[in-house]
Amino acid sequence: MTNRPRALFTPTFGVLAGLTGLFLATTAHAAGIEVALDQVRILTFAAPVKTVFVGNPVIADITVIDPTHVFVLGKNFGITNVVALDEKGRETLNEQVTVLERPGSAVTLQRGAAKTTLNCNSARCETTPTPGDDAERFATVSGQIDNRDAASLKAANGQ
Repeated sequence: MTNRPRALFTPTFGVLAGLTGLFLATTAHAAGIEVALDQVRILTFAAPVKTVFVGNPVIADITVIDPTHVFVLGKNFGITNVVALDEKGRETLNEQVTVLERPGSAVTLQRGAAKTTLNCNSARCETTPTPGDDAERFATVSGQIDNRDAASLKAANGQ
């Protein structure tokens, strides 16, 4: 029979669950808020807040739904933060917001230094203006999108 050292501490299920919960909470906290470019995510506060501010509105934007919920919109690749204050002006949240690539089947077409981003499904690929794309192509496609939006608004207003 071999002499094995006895454990000084034998973890129970409750201790393991508590440690796992602490690890997961720390990991989730370290990751901050991640949102895909051109998509929104709902952020829920534990208690009502009065003021919500985003550090760099070029990267992300905030739309208040009610005192405990906001939409976070990913506008440009990058990292910023969001701060929430309660009724007394106390900080209740200060989290990093990271705007990431769109999910799905993005394809990057590289022609020399010019880059074009495409969003593809099983049937076809469509140009998707993305920060970092070739400036001329980006402007052309963005202009087409703006013209289509203007025509839609005009039609909706009966003009």
